[in-house]
Amino acid sequence: MSGGAALASIWRHPLKAIGREELSRVDLTPGRPLPFDRRWAVTHARSKPVDGWAPKANFLRGVSGPELMAATAELDEAGHRLTLRHPRAGALTLDPDTAGDATRLVDWLDPLWPEELPRPVAVARCDTGFTDVPEPWIAIGSVASHRAVEECLGRNLSVHRWRANLWIEGLEPWAEFNLVGRQFRIGDAVFEGRQRITRCKATMANPETGVRDADTLAALREWGHQDFGLYAEVVEGGPIATGDEVRT
Repeated sequence: MSGGAALASIWRHPLKAIGREELSRVDLTPGRPLPFDRRWAVTHARSKPVDGWAPKANFLRGVSGPELMAATAELDEAGHRLTLRHPRAGALTLDPDTAGDATRLVDWLDPLWPEELPRPVAVARCDTGFTDVPEPWIAIGSVASHRAVEECLGRNLSVHRWRANLWIEGLEPWAEFNLVGRQFRIGDAVFEGRQRITRCKATMANPETGVRDADTLAALREWGHQDFGLYAEVVEGGPIATGDEVRT
């Protein structure tokens, strides 16, 4: 895969399902997610007690509340301050681990969450990330596969519908699935592909408006599946940066 494939961009999502921010470089650790990715999540009135990783049904998610998809984020790691911005709710800066700020976040999110669903309640934390699977894996997407979905639907789409951490350019569409079960290197880090990511209705929401406006799932079914991207585990740590070559 060294024939022109490269890391196009790096994204993390400090608060699960709510907000995204771009990074130019990051240091990765074996068996760990992207630093601070999905470190926090917001529970709702029907959540079971959360102590560490918990299934995604316990948290606010874009599949149920598409308007959440329109948020962006900026994390000040040193100051431990997270800033969220939303076209309707405005901006909010907080420390997610502080009780008073957690309450402010719940109040900020409440109008964005569908009225018929259990209300937002509290902020939970997991240092290995509230990924959709129990393992602390990193989500990787292919720019070419995204473009294939765009062509299928006949319109431009934001890559943020897929909420991937790493975007690779220079592959053939769907070639990233061939990385499952194989090791590959980006920068100084080595990954092992673990499994394809099966997608849900969250990807139908426009990340600029929070409105469901594209049937991404129908597009994926044109290829006989409902998968986009893959999960990979960091097996050797090190720094990665945009522009790094992808090698197998």
